[in-house]
Amino acid sequence: MRIISGNHKGRKLIAPKNLPVRPTTDRAKESLFNILQNRYNISKLKALDLFSGTGNISYEFASRNAKKITAVDKNIKCTNFINKMSLELDFNIKTITSDCFNYVLNTSDKFDIIFLDPPYNYNKYHEIKDLILEKKIIENNGCLIIEHDKRTIFDDKNIEKRKYGSVFFTMFNL
Repeated sequence: MRIISGNHKGRKLIAPKNLPVRPTTDRAKESLFNILQNRYNISKLKALDLFSGTGNISYEFASRNAKKITAVDKNIKCTNFINKMSLELDFNIKTITSDCFNYVLNTSDKFDIIFLDPPYNYNKYHEIKDLILEKKIIENNGCLIIEHDKRTIFDDKNIEKRKYGSVFFTMFNL
């Protein structure tokens, strides 16, 4: 895994092999951040990385100087790794070890971008998406981005779909 752009462009990060993760591919991540950079001033964004795993997406936001980054994962090994990398790279990533549903239910924070990357066999994509929208934790003109595989289908209005290899992104622009 590597950081695609920003202050730490090209920096390779090696996650421990015992983490239960599937990091977003570099190609898909680069394409996604090209879209985001064309739409937003990333340095002014508050980003939430749910199911953060290795922190791959959080590092991209941090390397581009996002205003606030919160990474949430239920696995303490994942959040410990993100904390370690955040300290090493002097990033402003706040980590929370929590089930993502519990976090969304209990947070009073609002974000400009929420990136959601559960395991591809996750069976509650629609429920977590609905909860995020119901709780209104996305600022006006913000975006919810869900990474998924081809088996997960969203047919909501006002969405944008992108495919990069076997990686799919559905973006809900609010």
